[in-house]
Amino acid sequence: MKSICVYCGSNSGIRREYSSAARLLGVELSKEHIQLVYGGSSSGLMGQVSSEVLKNSGKVIGIIPKILLPNESPNQNLTKTIYVENMSERKETMSRLSDGFIALPGGLGTYEELFDTISWARLGIHKKPIGLLNVNQFFDPLLKMIENSCKEGFINRHSLKFLLVSENPHELIVNMKIYESSRNQIT
Repeated sequence: MKSICVYCGSNSGIRREYSSAARLLGVELSKEHIQLVYGGSSSGLMGQVSSEVLKNSGKVIGIIPKILLPNESPNQNLTKTIYVENMSERKETMSRLSDGFIALPGGLGTYEELFDTISWARLGIHKKPIGLLNVNQFFDPLLKMIENSCKEGFINRHSLKFLLVSENPHELIVNMKIYESSRNQIT
């Protein structure tokens, strides 16, 4: 696994644990020599995870839609910044450049990116691991909603295999590597 796309908030949230987890994820990505691919912002959890990767001599690619400029504050210290026309092109570019995906706590944009990524996996567009860094049980309500959709017959249980969940960044990355190495066995 050479690169992981991280979806997360451009805000930090109200709990310190979110920022701590973002920074710890940045350290883990650097330790594992995994390049970070993300939305390019210098603010919120996005800024914290990217700054930590850079601080620990890692590589970071930021993908920024031109539509967000000048309101977005891009991180000026990235290894590489790619400007794209719109949000759809951003998601496609992040997916193309990544070997896996991790969602940290975030808002509507994080959910949109996460659900697109899960849907693409379900459709067979990619076979990359998708991880939820479940900081402070942030994703528990989402996981219950998905489970309810399965129970009510809207999602096939088979689709749940696409999500790897952990509260620990190191454990999540290890599980993603295991998933990646066995992905050819998954249909």
